Amino acid sequence: MLASELFGHVRGAFTGAIRDRPGLFRQAHRGSIFLDEIAEMPLEIQARLLRVLQERNFVPVGGTQTVEVDVRLISATHRSLREESRQHRFREDLMYRVRVVPLFLPPLAERVGDVEALAWHFIDRFAAQGGRRIERIDRPVMEALLAYPWPGNVRELRNAIEYACAIGEGPNYELADLTPELRGEPPPRVLPQGYPPVAPAGEAEAVERARLLEALRRTGGRKGEAARLLGVDRSTLWRKLREHRLS
Repeated sequence: MLASELFGHVRGAFTGAIRDRPGLFRQAHRGSIFLDEIAEMPLEIQARLLRVLQERNFVPVGGTQTVEVDVRLISATHRSLREESRQHRFREDLMYRVRVVPLFLPPLAERVGDVEALAWHFIDRFAAQGGRRIERIDRPVMEALLAYPWPGNVRELRNAIEYACAIGEGPNYELADLTPELRGEPPPRVLPQGYPPVAPAGEAEAVERARLLEALRRTGGRKGEAARLLGVDRSTLWRKLREHRLS
């Protein structure tokens, strides 16, 4: 789970649970807990986590008996915990508790073979969930995947595969299924209402209308999905559809 989510589960996570529901640490006794983006954890929760890691026990809310826990903590972050500690955003004592065996993972683009392996992994996962079944990745598509710098690392690759599974058709992963970033296109811009278009009005309107129709075609008319593909919120999409008399 995301480390920041512990803020909403603090009572259940560290102190057992109200209504006889065991907390995360009690459930993970003699097992492991993985906290993603631990540097995002609020300082209040950091103090509670430190106490559990040091004492290896807690007292459930409303209880009086100490509960012993033996948990292996695995955490991840894209930030430097040392720098976060220097900036007083992460407790130094907690840093030394969780930073015992640090593993530094290179960016996805620098890991030879990982892009192709992970792409097929996500393709198989989405197919197993009832999505599009892709049996072949066209060569230009794989070249684009390998050439892209992947600033968002594995999460961005996963999103790119999910995009292809959502909008594409057939067993081949084709160029048309790539995200705009992978095709080298700038992200779509939706101008605020009343803002003058940068292109001639007729041309800009025709392009926008075509984009709206294509998004609706690819999503089977599902406007929520169409808004996501276009990178806009639902209210903006509805307004644009009314402007082009497509609603």
